[in-house]
Amino acid sequence: MRKTKIQHAITTALSGMSLAALALTAPLALAQEAETEAAEPENLEKIAVVGARGAPRSVTSSPVPVDVLSAEDIEAVAFTDMNNVLMTLVPSYAVSRQPISDGGTFIRPATLRGMPTDKTLVLVNSKRRHRAALVSIGGSGTQGPDIATIPTAAIANVEVLRDGAAAQYGSDAIAGVINFQLKENTEGGSFTADYGSYFEGDGDQITITGNKGFALGEDGFLSISAEYSDSEATYRGEQYCESWFCVDEQSDQYIADATAMANSVHGSDVVQPWGQPNTSGTRIFVNAGYALTDDAELYAFGNYSESEGDGSFYYRYPGNGTIEDLRLEDGSIWSPLEIYPGGFTPRFFGDVTDYSLVGGIKGMSGALGYDISGRYGYNDISYTLSNTINPSMGNESPTSFKPGDLTNEETQFQADFTYDLDEYVFAFGLSYLDESYEISEGEEASYFAGDYAQADPWGFCNDDYTTTEAGAAVIANGSTLNCANYTSNDSDEDGIEDDGFEGVDAVYTIVGVGSNGFPGYSPDYSGSYERDSYAVYTDISGDITDSLFAQAALRYEDYSDFGSELVYKVAAFYQINDDVGIRSSYGTGFRAPTPGQQGTTNVSTRLPNGQPVATGLFPAGGEVAQALGAEELLPEKSTNFTLGLTANYGDLTLTVDYYNIKLEDRLYSVSTRDVSTTVVTDPDADGYDAYQNYLALSSAGVSGAESIGGVFFFQNAFDTVTEGLDVVATYKMDSTYGTTMITGSVNYNDTDFDSDPSEYLDPEDIFDFKNGTPEMRGVFSVTHSYDVWSAVARLSYYGEYENVGSDDGDVINEDTIQTYGSEFMFDIEGSYMINENLTLSVGVRNLFDNYPDPSSNGDACCGQIYDSASVVDWQGGYYYTRLAARF
Repeated sequence: MRKTKIQHAITTALSGMSLAALALTAPLALAQEAETEAAEPENLEKIAVVGARGAPRSVTSSPVPVDVLSAEDIEAVAFTDMNNVLMTLVPSYAVSRQPISDGGTFIRPATLRGMPTDKTLVLVNSKRRHRAALVSIGGSGTQGPDIATIPTAAIANVEVLRDGAAAQYGSDAIAGVINFQLKENTEGGSFTADYGSYFEGDGDQITITGNKGFALGEDGFLSISAEYSDSEATYRGEQYCESWFCVDEQSDQYIADATAMANSVHGSDVVQPWGQPNTSGTRIFVNAGYALTDDAELYAFGNYSESEGDGSFYYRYPGNGTIEDLRLEDGSIWSPLEIYPGGFTPRFFGDVTDYSLVGGIKGMSGALGYDISGRYGYNDISYTLSNTINPSMGNESPTSFKPGDLTNEETQFQADFTYDLDEYVFAFGLSYLDESYEISEGEEASYFAGDYAQADPWGFCNDDYTTTEAGAAVIANGSTLNCANYTSNDSDEDGIEDDGFEGVDAVYTIVGVGSNGFPGYSPDYSGSYERDSYAVYTDISGDITDSLFAQAALRYEDYSDFGSELVYKVAAFYQINDDVGIRSSYGTGFRAPTPGQQGTTNVSTRLPNGQPVATGLFPAGGEVAQALGAEELLPEKSTNFTLGLTANYGDLTLTVDYYNIKLEDRLYSVSTRDVSTTVVTDPDADGYDAYQNYLALSSAGVSGAESIGGVFFFQNAFDTVTEGLDVVATYKMDSTYGTTMITGSVNYNDTDFDSDPSEYLDPEDIFDFKNGTPEMRGVFSVTHSYDVWSAVARLSYYGEYENVGSDDGDVINEDTIQTYGSEFMFDIEGSYMINENLTLSVGVRNLFDNYPDPSSNGDACCGQIYDSASVVDWQGGYYYTRLAARF
């Protein structure tokens, strides 16, 4: 495609900065091509540094830290999930594998610089990427984009801005910005087939991905990328054996039944599987542009993605509150063991649909550049639950359920402008954003409160524990009903009634409501949460002197649900000499809680006290959470400060950047609060608060409140300070034996409280928040190419971290603090170019089959060996082969 006047004009107008630096100046500029005309050689070095083969990955001329990852960098990583690719290449980016985390099993939340997903803005071609429908049910309750929907074949390069940029891009850009630049090829293409498996003999994975470019006449391009991936589950656990129930200690018949259930349901020999889930997906991305004139260009891009996955919940054993004896209407005894003789492990399935469309026109009118665009984004998660029951329906319960769907939609219109003022570039713009989050009602059986959600549903017994006429009738027919088999006493006058009951007849059994493991969304908790917002911004940047570049930005945003806010940022780069420069920035940020964070509700099984408990999450602004003491959510506000050093000594490039992020009114889930139906009237007695929480749930009309053992909600719980250091170095060597590129990147990150969190978090959660992730992370790689051969060796380092197993009231049990040692994981890959079109690669990820330390402090249960939330991979070694074609 020919170079248009618009592209040349913008390149010339902004030639004082690299393209990565322009990401901080104006969304319009970042959308332009990284190439320049041969007639402008003086601009080539400044513009083409981004994404150029063999170029330093960290930009040294930018006033803030920017990493640029080329397509070659991405292709050299033995992952297809973009989350894993970024984690491998960017040490301050982290993501964990959470096998039992509801929707988090399928859409994994990530962190950048210790900040959760929703504090990092994701762009595609410099346009905001829509959020996924998933709201994480614990911790920060994050709701961010699902970047796994972006196929690696579609990417020309990735720019990772490691600094707050809310003044330029708005809400979410507190920790940084990740911009995915799509390919713009008019011809040629690629095809890659990848197959691999873990050393353990499971987790087989196949990925097929490709790209093809087409010319649209003489002045346009169409680039189409597609990917198909399929990954089988892994199993890294052991048999379920806990103090409250141990499979191995049961009868031979029970063990046989339980093992048969496990094999038929999830294909392992243990009743509780731990590992990565089964996943598969098909993803398509399209990028197109067409030059209308020398001064104007139309562009459009979009995607369509369908993916699915399945995982397990916690194993249900006899007597756990779900598998209980019930007395049916005919007076007989029934148990779920008649359906599941070995107990059961609910299976959770998620079908994720994601699509988007962005279109616009950009051009130049004299010194004024413009980019006017509109976008629409849609993400939907449809859940299915199988191998479970609705306990309250007894023997009439189905074993498969549709608990409902979650949908996130966004529509945005945006206009961005730049104006060339010779020595300076003035940028300004405005946008309008409409977003909605919808919880769709599940099928009735998934939330229905059946007959056994209450005691004695058939009226067999009187209040004085004598038999009614109906009860006498079933006894006459041979029932073992015994209404008197209910002992109640309060002889010790401790304020706790019924603390001495034993041998209760099944007629009094109360069980949970809804599909067990994930109750469906009832009409009471379904609905749509909507808002709109608008923003205006201005930005000016340029060379103050020959050595000093400076930038200032101002942004005003107004939300229909949270009011308005004005944020700003200043940044500067000073070139001390030809080799060394210093840079710094200071800015403020503002992040409004998403509609999803305001409206999400969930009842699922969690481990607040080390044992599986049905736990309910309720919206902070709703009746239930308000009855539990919640307050309406507020926006989060931040201040960012960075100070860095950049150096270029021949073929050595080095950047060192310190950062400090203060976050006020940080959104976080409160520690799980116990719920109990045991009547406790003495405010000073143990269990009083738990009983009050039950009364609050009951008075708010929560169906199945009797079976809920814990509750929590999101709050603006505390303030934090996150500070750290990023070091990135690259060194290039050329010799008669080929070219070698050495890259080293290290991140130190520490987050601490800046206010007292004890009102919202218990001691265990406070300790784990501060100590639960490694403070040090490093990635070191060597790439060497010679003739038709090339090789990549990569070493990943994870520092020590700690986890506490349990707390005793307001005191941490020091004996349960476990220190997880540092870990090194080594990857290696070799490639042979068969001909100019075909390349064969073989490699091993985690060559020495390293695992993190097993959990030994009692915090893990139910067959779990490793801390499943750890950012340190616990799947073991993985080998693979790849065939790549270029044409």
